[in-house]
Amino acid sequence: MRADVSRGHLDLLLLGAVAKEPLHGYAIVEAIRDASEGAFELGEGTVYPALYRLEAGALLASDASTVNGRRRRTYRLTAKGRRELTAQKRDWSAFVRAVEAVTA
Repeated sequence: MRADVSRGHLDLLLLGAVAKEPLHGYAIVEAIRDASEGAFELGEGTVYPALYRLEAGALLASDASTVNGRRRRTYRLTAKGRRELTAQKRDWSAFVRAVEAVTA
């Protein structure tokens, strides 16, 4: 899939990835890649700034821990993040319906 297809939808992908369970950064990248069957290959330079931005906006919260001597930050949805995910999913569905109507 072309990289520009996911542009503008990164927040939706990240919020959706942590909706089921809290995940650390690399696990989020893996979850998105696995769920999309490899269609979305997101780099750390894209993901981590977005995670920090979503946390600053109170859509995500995080906890730090140490695993095998390495610091790891695990992200989870906040109540505000869950509402935002619901709104973005609704908007995405409306967009898909509109595109399908035009291209049918």
